[in-house]
Amino acid sequence: MAGTLSYRERLGAIETYFDRTAVDAWARLTSDAPVGRIRATVRAGREEMRNRLLSWLPDDLRGCRLLDAGCGTGAFAVEAAQRGAEVVAVDIAPNLIALANERLPKSLGAGRIDFRVGDMADPALGSFDYVVSMDALIHYAPGDAVAALSALAQRTRCAMVVTFAPRTPLLAAMHMAGQFFPRSDRSPAIIPVAQDALVASIRGEKGLADWRVGRMHRVSRGFYISQALEVART
Repeated sequence: MAGTLSYRERLGAIETYFDRTAVDAWARLTSDAPVGRIRATVRAGREEMRNRLLSWLPDDLRGCRLLDAGCGTGAFAVEAAQRGAEVVAVDIAPNLIALANERLPKSLGAGRIDFRVGDMADPALGSFDYVVSMDALIHYAPGDAVAALSALAQRTRCAMVVTFAPRTPLLAAMHMAGQFFPRSDRSPAIIPVAQDALVASIRGEKGLADWRVGRMHRVSRGFYISQALEVART
């Protein structure tokens, strides 16, 4: 997966967007600074999704190693660490990692966070009890996204919790209109995926033979539409 041309091309576009084109917009979106109506719906949707993904993890994560794949400015990583997890939080964008380090609370209780710049698919990150990837795989073709899950599964003991962009008429229309951000800092194309087709691909993936598709939940808040998916070891 990590070596495919489509994956490498998408990785480059995502790095350019989050690290250069729209870093200021994302820094503001992920803060408590005032934002416009459209971005307010995205902020609210992201918060709801983050809370949903957290609810699918144990309340007590002490002794667990967790990968936050595509961690952005680190909000999820902080909450997981505050539950006691040892978090490796990786993102392709150095400027977002720098901001995550700036926002890091002075105390995380029993947990800790290791922020890293890099590719979430890098085997050098090690093995984990849980993998969480919120709104990172949404930029990749379904085949690459499933291949990423398959690769991560080889280094994950318990469960992977990820999000994808569900294929809905509303989401398709919004992306065609380019409404998420102004033209100068619009995100790389999000690739909507049909839920049934994605689930079938996961179930048919050889590297996921010992895994099952578990809980699913859709969050729809104005201009934010995303679907959570749990894949757990059988």
